Amino acid sequence: MKNMLVTGGCGFIGSNFIRYLLEETNYPGRVANVDQLTYAGNPENLSGIEKGSSGRYVFIKADICDQEIMAQIFDDYEIDSICHFAAESHVDRSIVSPDAFIQTNIVGTFNLLELARTHQERLQRFHHISTDEVFGSLGKEGFFTEETRYQPNSPYSASKAGSDHLVRAYHQTYGLPITISNCSNNYGPYQFPEKLIPLVILNAFEGKPLPVYGDGRHVRDWLYVRDHCTGIWTIMRHGKRGETYNIGGNNEMENITVVEMICDILDELHTGAENRSRRELITFVKDRPGHDRRYAIDSTKLRQELSWRPEESFESGLRKTIEWYLGHQAWVDRVKSGEYQSWIKEHYG
Repeated sequence: MKNMLVTGGCGFIGSNFIRYLLEETNYPGRVANVDQLTYAGNPENLSGIEKGSSGRYVFIKADICDQEIMAQIFDDYEIDSICHFAAESHVDRSIVSPDAFIQTNIVGTFNLLELARTHQERLQRFHHISTDEVFGSLGKEGFFTEETRYQPNSPYSASKAGSDHLVRAYHQTYGLPITISNCSNNYGPYQFPEKLIPLVILNAFEGKPLPVYGDGRHVRDWLYVRDHCTGIWTIMRHGKRGETYNIGGNNEMENITVVEMICDILDELHTGAENRSRRELITFVKDRPGHDRRYAIDSTKLRQELSWRPEESFESGLRKTIEWYLGHQAWVDRVKSGEYQSWIKEHYG
């Protein structure tokens, strides 16, 4: 893998993966980062990476749905491996505007698969990033495994399920050297502030209401983003072609517990107004349609077959995340104000 295409590399997980790959591993190759720079794509997430990578990093603003441009990128950079993050990924947005999710997540993935197929003589690996949401909702017991039946409940998860099936089909039909990973909920640096954990961190710090859907008892399995990145790289290097691997942090938490933990850590780090607990800011709001009750990932296969382990507990990862957001107020301000989008328009049109 000498010339890797990373799609969606300016997003939350993609940018963390590129940083991990170029700053923490011995990967000697080149990374071509393709991102359309929609609302969640921010080049500032990779500030300094080009200068520090000795010419091994290049950014191209492009839409993965544009066949002509993507074909040119494949040829110009002699792409021999792909790590595919690019996706519309917010459930609430998919409920309001599902068309963008179908276009990017299904059509965009199809375009990449076709390009991979036509360049198959040099392709080493096509790794596709998916989600545990494709499996639907769990009851109080049990875990999602690699054999769990797909049962998506939102336009977002349905579009990701469709892309998963396409990737798997291209292996079965054309012998494409694919791997797929389904991950649990990620958190950590550079996550867009609309997501639960950064939203609560920033609102709590500013003394604003903390909205919690329904009764707050929805359960998610949380995975620190760097642990996700080490799992992806382990699969890309050592995973069996055609296989799917679950990546989970083994950190099941009710949403209300997550919110309360954030409040408590912030109270410890920064005293709130009038020394009041930030838990008083919690506000329960109407539940969203199709809100899955519980997700929980069984990552036994990845742990046993490829010897992967997460390094962070939820408590340690959450504290690191809170400290990161508090220490990067300039980044937060530019994202929340939309200033970064003006910079993108100025530099990339």
